[in-house]
Amino acid sequence: MASLDGLPPLREVIEQHGLNAKKSLGQNFLLDLNLTSKIARSAGDLTQTAVLEVGPGPGGLTRALLLNGAKKVIAIERDERCRPALEEIAAHYPGRLEVIFGDALKTDIGALAAGLPIRIVANLPYNVGTELLIRWLTLPEWPPYYESMTLMFQREVAQRIVAAPGSDAYGRLGVLAGWRTNAKIAFDVPPQAFTPPPKVTSSIVHLVPRDAPLPADVKVLGRVTEAAFGQRRKMLRQSLKSIGGERLLAATGIDGTRRAETLSVAEFVALTNAV
Repeated sequence: MASLDGLPPLREVIEQHGLNAKKSLGQNFLLDLNLTSKIARSAGDLTQTAVLEVGPGPGGLTRALLLNGAKKVIAIERDERCRPALEEIAAHYPGRLEVIFGDALKTDIGALAAGLPIRIVANLPYNVGTELLIRWLTLPEWPPYYESMTLMFQREVAQRIVAAPGSDAYGRLGVLAGWRTNAKIAFDVPPQAFTPPPKVTSSIVHLVPRDAPLPADVKVLGRVTEAAFGQRRKMLRQSLKSIGGERLLAATGIDGTRRAETLSVAEFVALTNAV
């Protein structure tokens, strides 16, 4: 029986090609094309843009992106076992799917996007998701090569990305995301939607780059947030000691008895520019 897009149901594809999810690759497959289509729609109108997808696996989200009109999908996949399934999708959508087999952490993604308006949409493998996001948030050139990012994370990580100052989830990830993007949680995905089901709920996060974030050196901001949140229960005069705490606090007028989670993004930028 054909699926919504005329291709075999994903469960059949997985069985046919022996694509059991590998924990070592952080794989959890979404089989419901209605749900993956909801993710694709969360990324907005894709008809005039290319989509970068990391970790397509057997192609559940890939199919939804193409079904929902993505002009082109560039998919990066480590697992060679997925090649036949992805080739079948490419044949079904001639000229619209390019699959690159390799490690996304070692791929020059910016070069792949050269000359194309691009959006990043991915059910990221859990074991590399946060690292990839930090790389995309800390690119040296800004505005970045992508128009938006629509990404799936464990809900706990998603809450850290969108966290506001003063909340328990607020930390380095919230500062970086809040500094350079407008980020929001679009919706949650329950464990039972996946094969195999993870132990936690997942969330779709949509991030749109700010045209003109407050100016700061991205590497120095990384050092400041790492120091501040590395000892988040300590006062700033103690946690920032290794990078010249008292001097930075005096220069910015920030009370040294405060703790990192109370600082706004603008105050972290001020500390960064005082280093």
